[in-house]
Amino acid sequence: MTEEDAAGSHSEQVLVLAPRGRDAPLAAALLREAGITATPVAGLAPLIAAMTAGAGLAVVAEEAFRDVDLAPLAARLAEQPPWSDFPFVLLTGRGGGPERNPMAARLWGMLGNVSFLERPFHPTTLVSVVRAALRGRRRQYEARARLEEVRRAEEALRRANETLEERVAARTRELEAANARLLEQMAERERIESQLRQSQKVEAIGQLTGGVAHDFNNLLMAVLGNLALLRKRLPAEDARSQRLIEGATQGAQRGAALTQRLLAFARRQDLRVEAVDLAALVEGVADLLRRSLGPRVALRLALKAGLPPALADANQVELALLNLAVNARDAMPDGGSLTITLELLAEEAAPAPADGPPAARLRLGVADTGTGMDAATLARAVEPFFSTKPIGQGTGLGLSMVHGVARQLGGELRLRSRPGEGTTADILLPAAAPAASPVAGEGQPAVRDAVPAAPARILVVDDDPLIGRSTADMLEDLGHTVVAAGGGAQALALLGQGIGVDLLVTDYAMPGMTGLELARAARLLRPGLPVVLASGFADLSNDAAPPDLPRLAKPYQQDQLAALVNQALGAAAAA
Repeated sequence: MTEEDAAGSHSEQVLVLAPRGRDAPLAAALLREAGITATPVAGLAPLIAAMTAGAGLAVVAEEAFRDVDLAPLAARLAEQPPWSDFPFVLLTGRGGGPERNPMAARLWGMLGNVSFLERPFHPTTLVSVVRAALRGRRRQYEARARLEEVRRAEEALRRANETLEERVAARTRELEAANARLLEQMAERERIESQLRQSQKVEAIGQLTGGVAHDFNNLLMAVLGNLALLRKRLPAEDARSQRLIEGATQGAQRGAALTQRLLAFARRQDLRVEAVDLAALVEGVADLLRRSLGPRVALRLALKAGLPPALADANQVELALLNLAVNARDAMPDGGSLTITLELLAEEAAPAPADGPPAARLRLGVADTGTGMDAATLARAVEPFFSTKPIGQGTGLGLSMVHGVARQLGGELRLRSRPGEGTTADILLPAAAPAASPVAGEGQPAVRDAVPAAPARILVVDDDPLIGRSTADMLEDLGHTVVAAGGGAQALALLGQGIGVDLLVTDYAMPGMTGLELARAARLLRPGLPVVLASGFADLSNDAAPPDLPRLAKPYQQDQLAALVNQALGAAAAA
């Protein structure tokens, strides 16, 4: 502790050093009676220690300084700060002033601030001398306080002068950083707005595409159904007519495949979502991919083991991989490599389900070493019918189909590409719950065969007369009797009149009343009535359809319709 640190609380303390008899206790007692804090000390070392601790005055008998080394005391006094001049009251014998006492003169020169008091003295004299010395000591502390204020003011001014440029520079840096952040925020906002515009554009195209594909599906169904019936009515020997019908059928089927791609982009196709082991699926389809890539493109697999299954449609994932592989092959006319990777992205959260935490995502990556795409091409890559290939070499639906399937499965498609650096397509799919049993792309099962049903009376409901008539023709060709209705209200009216029917075959997407709503209302009138729901897109999967309602995807052919009708009638008979 320095003298400056200790000065505040001990500045009034008086130290008394008198080695003879009871001189020290008596002197201390006299001072205390006068209201002065006084403490006896036993020697020079305790005196120096007490001075260091912050005493304000020392009363010392001259004999205390005889035959002792005063160097430590001199050193302590020399260490005083400039404002301090520690006071002493030196008790001498009669005639012991510095003018007649050599020792007193030496002590005066060493101690500096000394008051001499000859013994014997009156107690009031001691008190008076001590109080005078303490007043001088207090003035030293007041001077120290004023000097400290001046020093602090000078230091503050010096720091202000020294740091003014630093503060200006710091403020300039802050403004520059704020401007940089503002520019980044503006750029980020522009990027997000651009993504939003692109997303809205793709969404609008998807809605338009889905509607067109749905209507086109209905037309194709009528074409395929009537072609199948016409083929059965023509003699097998009429090879030319059979060939013409086969050509028309193949064209209609290609149109149906095209609408499936359009519906995939619009996220309106019917999917079979289940837990899929993506690693096993990729390994299972690797040979097909190698054949599609050709001998000049090497296929490499980097699939992490032990990953959870994905919530996906195995058939659609296989088709997506095939589309990406074909695109990659066309982007590598001189050959190259295609790498398929699979990993778990723990930091990527799928949309949170209503009853649990967000699920992790699996990343299925397809990277080629091809020509790549510039920014303008990349921005339009998922648009339907957009293609950089020559006319006749691509439909422009490959990436749009992959994009739509990924979004419909609750994931997304991310594309990264640069000219000359190849393209990477990442399909992000939500991981399935741990309890799910994965499948490995065994494919969508066909409608199971059923024992041919006896002729039945079937109520066919469709708001499109062309589709209703085509369905009725196929059923009548199978030996059934058909009652037709153009909508849900008409069908319920017929059932309310007591018309007897064995089965209800209804379209799902109808104005006023959906096929599912019709099925529920019909079963209220006819409990246990078997129902087959037909739909051209996946809106049916978003509705709460009971599991005992067979679903028929448009465009369907007579054998598919017959199998579901037989299945529904057989289940009703068994019940």
